[in-house]
Amino acid sequence: QVQLVESGGGLVQAGGSLRLSCAASGSISSIVTMGWYRQAPGKQREWVAHISSSGITNYADSVKDRFTISRDNAKTTVYLQMNSLKPEDTAVYYCTVQYVQGGRYRSSWGQGTQVTVSS
Repeated sequence: QVQLVESGGGLVQAGGSLRLSCAASGSISSIVTMGWYRQAPGKQREWVAHISSSGITNYADSVKDRFTISRDNAKTTVYLQMNSLKPEDTAVYYCTVQYVQGGRYRSSWGQGTQVTVSS
């Protein structure tokens, strides 16, 4: 299994920046992709960005050119640099990884970190 611990959320004014971190532990050698989702009040959880094992990144249109996903060289920590934040970015942000265990793809989720953007 893979365990995830997120940090870095908080309150920021519109136009500001925050950096989220997510540290993985456990069967980290089996991680395939790492990514972020978010869930705003009253809305469904939505995909934000992910990075593959080869370093390829993809972003939701709503955050493209404002958010950057990256990871450390050991591929145990994934980051989400969020710039030019907007009130509509307010949500609980969840880190997730996909990994292989027993020949099957599985997912793990972090506990979530609150990001609040004031106007």
